[in-house]
Amino acid sequence: MVHLPCAPASVASARRALSDDLRAAGVLDQAISDAALVISELISNAILHAYPLPGERLKVAWAMDDGWVEVAVSDGGSATVPQAGHPTASSVSGRGLAIVTHLCQTWGVRADEVGLTVWAILPAPGQSALGTSAGQDRLARAARP
Repeated sequence: MVHLPCAPASVASARRALSDDLRAAGVLDQAISDAALVISELISNAILHAYPLPGERLKVAWAMDDGWVEVAVSDGGSATVPQAGHPTASSVSGRGLAIVTHLCQTWGVRADEVGLTVWAILPAPGQSALGTSAGQDRLARAARP
């Protein structure tokens, strides 16, 4: 788990860190790309539509288990609950959670006393046996509260 500024530059930082960890764990390139896209969408939505956590931060975490990766972004909540939209062909936004729905096995929203966490679970197949112990250790450290 990492706390990032509630700012657009955090999208690239999280994508890079997640991609590096999944690559080190031996995950296939397409699955890495999908996971990076999902984390980008979740962080972008938090920046655009939610309040930050105290300190103007977002909490970003991921963990891998048995060929799956769960990504999660926590924020200070918003006036609406995240849901996949149905934009028209000419709409310039509103497709992010539809993309998440398409790429992920499942996704959802958890509320707590601080705000909301949007999480998603997607396949993370490996090139051979999934991950090295060093890669798994890095993922476990990244996902710790």
